[in-house]
Amino acid sequence: MRILVTGGSGFIGRHVVSTLTDAGHEVRVVDLQPHPDPEVDLVQGDIAEPDVIERAFDGGFGGVVHLAAVTSVLRSVEQPELTFRTNVQGTHRVLEGARAAGVHALAFASTGGAVTGPMEEPKITERAQLRPMTPYGATKAAAEMLMSAYTSVYGVRCTCLRFTNVYGPGMQAKDSIVARLMRAIRLGTTFEIYGDGRQVRDYVHVSDVVAAAQLALADDQRWQGPVVIGTGSSLSVLDVVDTVRRTTGAELPVRHGPPKLGEMPAVIVDNSHARSLGWEPRLDFATGVSGVWEEWRKVDVEGAVALPGGAGMSAAPERRA
Repeated sequence: MRILVTGGSGFIGRHVVSTLTDAGHEVRVVDLQPHPDPEVDLVQGDIAEPDVIERAFDGGFGGVVHLAAVTSVLRSVEQPELTFRTNVQGTHRVLEGARAAGVHALAFASTGGAVTGPMEEPKITERAQLRPMTPYGATKAAAEMLMSAYTSVYGVRCTCLRFTNVYGPGMQAKDSIVARLMRAIRLGTTFEIYGDGRQVRDYVHVSDVVAAAQLALADDQRWQGPVVIGTGSSLSVLDVVDTVRRTTGAELPVRHGPPKLGEMPAVIVDNSHARSLGWEPRLDFATGVSGVWEEWRKVDVEGAVALPGGAGMSAAPERRA
């Protein structure tokens, strides 16, 4: 299959591209940033620009993995217009390109908690009401609505993969908690916990996320609409810190700062629907973090600068398109 990966130069995208290429697919990437592998077929540009989408879809494609987005919740609060342009207008451009190119399957990176908002049931399922609390969540919810329309009207089978917190190798440019913890250890800085640290999240390894995207592209009509992709087992921030300390052997001093606007107190998901479709998580958090640390302990941190909140080492932008 010819597959277009939007945001294919990013953290998840690089794993998707590598896995699909190894499986024998012909892959093209469209991204604002260059891909680290110069052999990858790349269209560099903004997915919200029609000419970029026209070049990206040239030649026709069977499938799309749509990852390009403003991915930071906090960045979306600071820059709602940019978030809308990339996450909604850009998604519309991608869907129009997919329709014109004859795409029959599209896997979309949505989010497990941000689209649904505060938990009203013991666990978040695909049936949860959409009540996003941030521009990030709202734009992902809007993109899901567009996906539903294009599935129904144009026959582009769209699967909205509602990922929980994704972690794994290759996170050096990310600002998520696992990457921030690794930076703090390597740079010898104090890690800042937002709030009391009792907020809980589900952490899913990037290899399990890639497996879900592969299944969503396969010829299985059951894979459409929202599908929650998470381990089904949540950890508090304090639990995550303790696990990282045990794994790395680092003391990892911490301090508590103010909670962030729009942060949900809990994300606990039910992944039974995904399991019924043939997907299951294979890596628990302790095992996955051990592999992440093996990579980070060898990272060259010479000249690295710690940024506010313990997030540093790279000033790469959160916008991925």
